[in-house]
Amino acid sequence: MIKMIALDLDNTLLNSNKEISTRNERVLRRLHDQGIHVVLCTGRPINAIWPYIEQLGLTQPDDFTITFNGGLVINNVTKEHLFELGMGKQDLQPLFDFVRQENIPLDVLDFARVYELSDQPASIYRTVLKHIEFRDTRMADLPDTTFSKAVMAIPAEQLSPIIAHLPAALKERYHAVQSQAMIMEFLPKQVDKYVGLQALLDHFGDDFSNLMAFGDADNDLGMIKAASQGIVMANGLPEVKAAATALTDSNDEDGVATYCERYFADQLN
Repeated sequence: MIKMIALDLDNTLLNSNKEISTRNERVLRRLHDQGIHVVLCTGRPINAIWPYIEQLGLTQPDDFTITFNGGLVINNVTKEHLFELGMGKQDLQPLFDFVRQENIPLDVLDFARVYELSDQPASIYRTVLKHIEFRDTRMADLPDTTFSKAVMAIPAEQLSPIIAHLPAALKERYHAVQSQAMIMEFLPKQVDKYVGLQALLDHFGDDFSNLMAFGDADNDLGMIKAASQGIVMANGLPEVKAAATALTDSNDEDGVATYCERYFADQLN
């Protein structure tokens, strides 16, 4: 029995205009009103997606969001952390050494803000991520705190060759995922949307047999594989589609609503 619906945002729930369509909103609100947990799963912090949370009415005491690609599970109302997993400054040193050597932009995030490394070339992350504080910081001046991830945010045509030639040591040390065409994320090795969802399902006394998950990209693969209903958009990557329970229409064709209207037909009629 499905008790939770986990939704990636970009290229999944959001259309190409970064909007939740009226149809998707209507279906998800009705399912939420019937007691199904609707959980947004994103690489962004919660304040950066708050308008979407409000649009869907996910503002009840038992509403949570999976942020930082599974590194933080946060209550939407109290902002209390149900689960968090990050890394220290020393854990990022191999990545720092690589971007310094290759002269690549890098942004580093804790659970509240973005540190844009000012001694590296400028990134485009400020144009991608809104509603969060950015601080220009030299690499050596980063605080001794817990970081959620590091991000390479550069035009896709520049990022692709960098990804193709990432050293094996970096791939082994971090959970490295491309979340958008212009964004490569470096997370703690254990962090995945799967991990955050496991913590949230445990909190409610449920398991992955109670989960329906929608996604399109590499950073969705863990939850797609684990969910009893792992649904991938028509615009999804081939390797993610290969792991799907089913495919649905694209993000610009209300693919989330298309599948939910069929699967939950009795509840929505």
